[in-house]
Amino acid sequence: ISLPTPSLNSTPTPTTLLKTLSSSHSLAHFKQVHAHILRSTHSPSHSLILKLLSSPSLPYSLSIFSHLPHPLPSLSTPFLRHLSRSSKPEFAFFVYQRLRNEGIPIDRFAFPPLLKAASRVGWLAEGKEIHGFGFKSGFHSDPFVQTGLMVMYVGCGRLPEARLVFDKMSYRDIVAWRIMIDGYCQSELFDDALELFEEMKRANIEADKFVLSSILSACGRAGNLDCGKAIHDYIIQKELVIDAHLRCALVTMYASCGCMDMAQQLYDQMIPKNVVVSTAMVSGYSRHGRVKDARLIFDQMVEKDLVSWSAMISGYAESDQPQEALRLFNELQILGIRPDQVTMLSVISACANLGVLDKAKWIHVYADKNGFGGSLRINNALIDMYAKCGSLERARNVFEKMTSRNVISWTSMINAFAIHGDANNALRYFQKMKEACVEPNGVTFVGVLYACSHAGLVEEGRKIFASMFNEHNITPKHEHYGCMVDLFGRANLLREAVEIVETMPFAPNVVIWGSLMSACQIHGETELGEFTAKRVLELEPDHDGALVLLSNIYAKERKWKNVGDLRQLMKERGISKERGCSRIELNDEVHEFLVADRNHKQAYEIYEKLNEVVSRLKLDGYAPNTGCVLVDLEEEEKREVVLWHSEKLALCYGLINGAKDSCIRIVKNLRVCEDCHTFLKLVSKVYRREIVVRDRTRFHHYRDGVCSCRDYW
Repeated sequence: ISLPTPSLNSTPTPTTLLKTLSSSHSLAHFKQVHAHILRSTHSPSHSLILKLLSSPSLPYSLSIFSHLPHPLPSLSTPFLRHLSRSSKPEFAFFVYQRLRNEGIPIDRFAFPPLLKAASRVGWLAEGKEIHGFGFKSGFHSDPFVQTGLMVMYVGCGRLPEARLVFDKMSYRDIVAWRIMIDGYCQSELFDDALELFEEMKRANIEADKFVLSSILSACGRAGNLDCGKAIHDYIIQKELVIDAHLRCALVTMYASCGCMDMAQQLYDQMIPKNVVVSTAMVSGYSRHGRVKDARLIFDQMVEKDLVSWSAMISGYAESDQPQEALRLFNELQILGIRPDQVTMLSVISACANLGVLDKAKWIHVYADKNGFGGSLRINNALIDMYAKCGSLERARNVFEKMTSRNVISWTSMINAFAIHGDANNALRYFQKMKEACVEPNGVTFVGVLYACSHAGLVEEGRKIFASMFNEHNITPKHEHYGCMVDLFGRANLLREAVEIVETMPFAPNVVIWGSLMSACQIHGETELGEFTAKRVLELEPDHDGALVLLSNIYAKERKWKNVGDLRQLMKERGISKERGCSRIELNDEVHEFLVADRNHKQAYEIYEKLNEVVSRLKLDGYAPNTGCVLVDLEEEEKREVVLWHSEKLALCYGLINGAKDSCIRIVKNLRVCEDCHTFLKLVSKVYRREIVVRDRTRFHHYRDGVCSCRDYW
């Protein structure tokens, strides 16, 4: 761009220069105009200097300001305002230092931009200095300065100091109330935000849409539906216009609180529907288990951002639909959208849930290639993922390579050892954690007690439970008492398990009664089992496990009428026993099998293979254990039911299609029954194959006819 030059001898007028500066977008051109101004015989006007101070380069603007002799507030204050809004708000303090050092006057209007700059960069010390200078200058009661102080203290996370300024204000306009309420919301002090809103109403201050949006956000994030409804009623009562901004806040609040019908009603009234409110609906439906509804909203979205994709992926991951989560992640990659840490954590969680090691390896490589390898949260999640995908070695490798570890890192590693039945290493790493001066938390103790429980380490479990309070000042909660009940129950110390239940400082919950109930089932304690099942049903009448156990107890006693009555009750209430399901991955494809499943394309071959395997195992002494079939069937029918369990079908599929020496990995949704456990041990011996099975509670590593659980599961 060149300057307009009407004739060879003419000089651009100040008006022309001002217009040229206004249309200038490059620093080079700006400098050219500046050179004309310096060569001019006229002193630059006030407006021209202000325009120069807003150059495309902040350092250049600062250089211009530093050469201005004794700049008055009419120049310095607008410049401070410009800097406070810029990409380098800290530059405002260079101007402030010069004004202070040279004793140049600073008016009250300079304080808000200075305090805003301190807020944006989180410079509390500088903000406090300006606070002190404002007090000495007599501006401490000025509403502009007070509002700026609130902004600064809120931005630096100092809510008590912000509230002190707020409380001392002689006049509080809606902006002051909004800043204080926003501050509480940003710091997740939702009760304080709601209390301040009530105080605002008592002061007869009319809330604007921004305050109402903040309060609705607080209600949603705190899960306070009653308060959210009250705010909605307030809006209707005051006949306030519900614009797109406010409607978005209402939808988000109702969705966050799980009131999806009301959220949907308000959402349907929005035209157009923006990406923020649509994402809130996706998250709301997903959080409350309505993933199909979430997907419907997601598919209808015209525009989707990374947050939308992450919300839908997370919805699938948390709703036990890991394959859908990973399928959606593949779509995200095809579209070329780069995931962030939140997305990756959901994807890693989905893979952990799926339990497929090959997929886990791929995700780990992807995370490293895309710059997530150094993230503490990602590495913690990878430890958990590898552990749940059956590779304790890889989980350990991730842990050992971490440059920094927190309590979650150690706890994840301890839990990994626990679910794989390696109690010795779980206890060893627990000791190493304490030696590294990392204080264990309640979750850590659950992992250590779990390890003791599944390895039968009763005395070690007792000591660790006692150390919670004695050494670490952690009060045991339901889950810790539940671990102790499980520890004693598995070890057939049922009297001690009952004693724990009777003496614990709070009422036992469903989980604790359920642990005792399971122990009774394992050890054939019919009378106590019936008692505990009934306690479970008192707390949760539709508990399928308790109803099935009662049915099983009656079946073992051949009380078929009682069994029939219970099954009729379950049918009337729409309760059914969870069906056994097993997954196996081969050649990047996951195959699922149900009990007696004949839907697989290789079903004929699978059942032929099963017959062959059973015949070979019988030569080694195998006989189907029909004791776990608790229905009134003929013995031959019972044998068929046992042989058609889902993990046996998955195993045979693996024997047919997997490489000869490869490890067969299976994920089962229920506890492995006694017959399948024996069957898998024998297959590992006869066929010389390593088999890894993840059931509902732990891993079983079968090799050479032996299981890692040592038949204690």
